[in-house]
Amino acid sequence: MRKLIHSRGYTLVELIVAVGLFALIMTLVSGAYLIMISTNQRAQAISTGIDDLSFALEIMTREIRTGTSYNCGGGGDCPNGGNSFSFTNENNEPIAYNLGGFAPNQYIQRTKNTITKSFTGPSVNISLLMFYVTGTAGTLADDYDQPHVTIVVKGTVSAGHGTPESFSVEAAATMRETDI
Repeated sequence: MRKLIHSRGYTLVELIVAVGLFALIMTLVSGAYLIMISTNQRAQAISTGIDDLSFALEIMTREIRTGTSYNCGGGGDCPNGGNSFSFTNENNEPIAYNLGGFAPNQYIQRTKNTITKSFTGPSVNISLLMFYVTGTAGTLADDYDQPHVTIVVKGTVSAGHGTPESFSVEAAATMRETDI
């Protein structure tokens, strides 16, 4: 009798090698995929924190622009900077901004009348909040400059695990109402 020698299918060794290569490639790909997911979550958390800060600064500058009676750190102008700022808003209500909390978990604090609230989220940690105010004296004191506030904010945005990302932001507002 004659034996037919035709190779049909894979041998056991070929099958084990193929499955091993597939497992190795899938392990590497899944590791890269998990790292990519983690990086994306971190980027989204940082973006959310920065958006939160941006929104807070936008509200602050809009409210300052429409306000009057600027006061920085207990007295009108503070060209060298002050850590608190108060004014009267368009509804004739007293508003104050300053740094609240304790290091390293500090935040921008807003006081309206006597109600104090945090103005930034917990992922944003403020290390420096300075207000530079000029032009508040008015024309009676030979100050013909329009009242102007520059806000400088420095801090970090935490995004879960890993090192927090630092930021430094400057915003400015000029009183809309003329002080002549």
